[in-house]
Amino acid sequence: MNIELRHLRYFVAVAEELHFGRAAARLNISQPPLSQQIQILEQQVGARLLARTNRSVALTAAGRQFLADSRQILSLVNDAAARAERLHQGEAGEIRIGFTSSAPFIRAVSHTFSLFRQSYPGVHMQTREMNTREQIAPLNEGVLDIGLLRNTPLPDTLNREVILHEPLMAMIPREHRLAQKPVVSLTELAKEPFVFFDPHVGTGLYDDILGLMRRYNLSPTITQEVGEAMTIIGLVAAGLGVSILPASFKRVQMSEMRWVPLAEEDAVSEMWLVWPKHHEQSHAVQRFCQLLLMAARRD
Repeated sequence: MNIELRHLRYFVAVAEELHFGRAAARLNISQPPLSQQIQILEQQVGARLLARTNRSVALTAAGRQFLADSRQILSLVNDAAARAERLHQGEAGEIRIGFTSSAPFIRAVSHTFSLFRQSYPGVHMQTREMNTREQIAPLNEGVLDIGLLRNTPLPDTLNREVILHEPLMAMIPREHRLAQKPVVSLTELAKEPFVFFDPHVGTGLYDDILGLMRRYNLSPTITQEVGEAMTIIGLVAAGLGVSILPASFKRVQMSEMRWVPLAEEDAVSEMWLVWPKHHEQSHAVQRFCQLLLMAARRD
């Protein structure tokens, strides 16, 4: 049996028109080839589908069932083609994004999430909050399409592009003497009780900020170790110490603490867009990356 899609289309046209002449005109072909193709179809099916007389055409019982099935098959084929086209155009499918807890606080990132959702509602965005180190293996294995993470050593199998050079800022309890200063130095902060990340958590900010202090031969007195940036903010607001975080977290305002700029010009942290080198990116992933890089350049 070698039934082609065109045979189904020819049959549906005849079955709906119940007239070979009108069906041929609808299909933009002449009537004799249409009649011949319907005969070939009936031979392949092994059943009479149309009852023909000189004056009329009617569906047989087998023809009625075959019409319903043909419509379903053609609809499935059309839907499959449309889905494939939407995937190719980046208008359907899935995009799997890993991101650090600080990423949504960056305006370019939050703007891109919102704009992509509005522009491509047919694409499912699967987002996973993960620290910097946790993203490396899923990116390598193709479990994540892209990652938004902080400065960290990367294997050769991953590509990266810097989307933001972000100032680091001090967080100081409101009643602390340093909270009244226009800027503070790392030297001043290193003398205070320091609230910071647990080294085993795997956040890129741990290496960023301690690396910055080491460049100035400083070592903070860490008195509280926690797993989340929001916990650091809460403990500083409670007066348990000072800390340092990227300026994007300044969107979190608490009356019990102050954000103060750092005096050191190299007190910055990078946010990276990372993706696997050897996995082909879907059009949806490419569109997301394009939107993010455009937003980052504007900011």
